[in-house]
Amino acid sequence: MERLNLILFLGALAFFGCKEVGQPEVPIKGDTPKKSMAELRQDLIENGFEIFDYVDEKTKDTVIMQQYFIAFLKRGPERSQDKATADSLQALHMAHLGRMYEAGYADISGPFGDDGDIRGITIYNVPTLQMADSLANMDPAVKAGRLEIEIHPWWAAKGFPLR
Repeated sequence: MERLNLILFLGALAFFGCKEVGQPEVPIKGDTPKKSMAELRQDLIENGFEIFDYVDEKTKDTVIMQQYFIAFLKRGPERSQDKATADSLQALHMAHLGRMYEAGYADISGPFGDDGDIRGITIYNVPTLQMADSLANMDPAVKAGRLEIEIHPWWAAKGFPLR
């Protein structure tokens, strides 16, 4: 049942949470003109992202699938900090996530609503697993052992076909 809830949650993220955001060098958000699917595809390839195309059988549109990386933030082995230290680590953790958003490396993140071992997730929009792992492990809460990271590649549609 827990696995089914996780699958449903990730599906909802794909549908509602993912937005068209690229690396800072790939201006595909904000006030820039809409890119054609061919231009978007080329930008992703030039910036090292792994992608594949498929044709939607119903609409006959070409859909670009991009690889993202989901970092599961799990309960770490060092959780015996006093309240002041834990609160400080939480503030540093939030600041780290803020920098990831500002740099365009993270698209969405947040905690889970239960008290399980998986505390939350961050979806990284970066070209490689090594980069996602490096960014996730820069988190002060991870460095302190309060959280630990488990990363998985994840595929989602990038933007929507232009008609």
